[in-house]
Amino acid sequence: MRRIHLAFGMLAWLAGTDAAQAVTDEIQVYTGEIVAPGVLGLTLHNNYTPDGVKAPDHPGGLVDDQAYSSVAEWAYGVTDWFEAGLYLPLYSNTATQGWTYNGFKLRALFVQPDNGDKDFYYGVNFEFSWNQKQWDSQVNTGEIRPIVGWRFGPDRRWSITFNPIVDNSYKGGIAGLEFVPATRLDYAVNKTWTVALEEYDDFGQLRHFLPADQQSHQLWGAVDYTGDPVSVEAGVGFGLTPATDDIALKLMLMSDLTGPHGLFGG
Repeated sequence: MRRIHLAFGMLAWLAGTDAAQAVTDEIQVYTGEIVAPGVLGLTLHNNYTPDGVKAPDHPGGLVDDQAYSSVAEWAYGVTDWFEAGLYLPLYSNTATQGWTYNGFKLRALFVQPDNGDKDFYYGVNFEFSWNQKQWDSQVNTGEIRPIVGWRFGPDRRWSITFNPIVDNSYKGGIAGLEFVPATRLDYAVNKTWTVALEEYDDFGQLRHFLPADQQSHQLWGAVDYTGDPVSVEAGVGFGLTPATDDIALKLMLMSDLTGPHGLFGG
């Protein structure tokens, strides 16, 4: 039970402070699966917005329209229930500011062991960010991402996952946390290919949700390829409100670097 006490201790520490809207660097629903203990993994996140919001979300901020952003996510399996992560470097290329270095993040992901084999799966992820001024109005921000999901149907090919995320900028207490949930419904065509429908939302701060036309809601179609040694996830998203990017694209490349199936292991 030590891992549960540690996770909830971090949750209480984060919730004691506040949240503000921040630009996202990864477009992903967490399903609670982690790399094996002792294995180093790498995910390259690539996002491009061909038709996005034309104004920054804070003075001097990056403009999403025609922007490319990328980050390398390094993950290390500490135990079968804990994965440590580092996002570095985080960078963008925008029409207004060109190439920029935007900061880095640390994360701690706690999950139920062997989540990939369970019908019901769960976990929680904590992120701690150090931001450049063009990326976020706050130097330090955080994320609390609970993970709950269920596999069902013939051969458990269907699964639905919900991440009721709250963002935190360490101001304003619990009421200042920003509610930015993510949901994924997917179907495993076979062991190699999966198709998914995802939704990413931003309702605003818990103290008072934004008016509907100022909220962000985006619906995505995604395809996953599970390979050895490299797996791929690609998707296209469509905005549902005026405050959302109209069209966005994502490409994720994932691989174990060490271990029996790693690029440099085995």
